[in-house]
Amino acid sequence: MEYHRSTRFFEAGLPFSESVRLGDVLYLSGQLGNEPGQKRLVPGGLEAEVHQTMRNIAHVLGKHGLSFDHVFRVQVMLADMAEWDAFNKVYVTYFKSERLPARSAWGSTGLALGARCEVEAWAYCGTTLTQS
Repeated sequence: MEYHRSTRFFEAGLPFSESVRLGDVLYLSGQLGNEPGQKRLVPGGLEAEVHQTMRNIAHVLGKHGLSFDHVFRVQVMLADMAEWDAFNKVYVTYFKSERLPARSAWGSTGLALGARCEVEAWAYCGTTLTQS
């Protein structure tokens, strides 16, 4: 196993690895809509948070030479399930329609930093991407 704890995570005092690679899978820790390296959310509500969350995921993927095309599994946590449709409207813009990952979503009574959403992603690190 390879544990990846970036300077950004270390400086922010976050007590977990940004990602862990096991074989051909990269497991990303849950990402929020926080400003990189900061413990504060971007302003603008759910839509802004979702965009920043996805940019944070893209940043971690990019450090490993990966993109959203490599993501095969996602877990979404929402502070309010009534925002599921609004979340999805932004979320789908980050994936090709033929490459939507398997996904689950659930509501929470609270997320870190008072976030509206948190997203975990699993990405394939092998060399061949196939499409069904």
